Amino acid sequence: MKLRNLAGTALLGVGALAAVNTGLRYEGELEAPLDGDDGVFRWRGMDVAFTEAGDPDDPDLALLHGINAAGSSGEWRAVFDDLAADYHVIAPDFPGYGRSDRPPLRYSAALYEDFVRDFLADLHEPAVVASSLSAAYAAAAATGDGSGSDAVDVRGFVGVCPTSTAGPSPPKSWLRELLRSPLIGDALFNVIASKPSIRYFNADHGYDDPTNPSEEWTDYEWRTTHVENARFAPASFVSGYLNSDLDLAAALADLDVPPTVVWGREAEVSPLSEGRELADAADARLVVFDRARLLPHVEHPDRFVETVRESLVAGATA
Repeated sequence: MKLRNLAGTALLGVGALAAVNTGLRYEGELEAPLDGDDGVFRWRGMDVAFTEAGDPDDPDLALLHGINAAGSSGEWRAVFDDLAADYHVIAPDFPGYGRSDRPPLRYSAALYEDFVRDFLADLHEPAVVASSLSAAYAAAAATGDGSGSDAVDVRGFVGVCPTSTAGPSPPKSWLRELLRSPLIGDALFNVIASKPSIRYFNADHGYDDPTNPSEEWTDYEWRTTHVENARFAPASFVSGYLNSDLDLAAALADLDVPPTVVWGREAEVSPLSEGRELADAADARLVVFDRARLLPHVEHPDRFVETVRESLVAGATA
């Protein structure tokens, strides 16, 4: 009798947890976070969403968002329109993120390096502005590093707090599989991607001014993490499987254009000391933004746009 009662209680608990997970799922259509024309890049059977703006006859400029639990092209919302005044700007949502398809893959750095290479190769000698881990993926594409593929020609390169490592090293397979699990994984990810958690990580890592992200933006980040299959790409991120093996400093030094590294002075997760070491090793221009952490392009958009323009002019004359 006790065993039967315990089994019944367990089943009730499982049912309640499943109901909570289902109740937290966002069933609506996720809108584009940027103003522009929406498009789809068909890649390996997946629809990869992107937004583009500006004159198609202007130079192509790819904006590659950072990789985190709530990543999306909306990271560029503060600078997208201004950059489109001078460039044909294209901002994708990486596979597994935003409005792109999110199949339950075991996402990896190699997959994202391949995606970035193919996406950039589809453009015309694009300049690249890339945030955090996506900067390593873009540097690999622009140098052909480790892929056996031809390098993609780029006309300029700006990395925002670029890094090749943003999770545990070596990767933790148990953590990835736990977050991928259908019941417990869903519940754990719902905690990680709750609005209090999003606000905490934004204040602790992303922004020097914790009031910078609006409630509207926090709500968008919450919705991006509560669509179907939202946990699979972040499961690889938090467990370290999206870390790149790239020697980032060497790759930046090998670029055919002079790279610019942008860093927030108050960044703690990726401190400015790392930015200085990387810029010195790569012989890259380092631009430090006061009163900023990992997202200086959101906190100081006007200065960031000017920095991008200066960097791309330098690349064009190199």
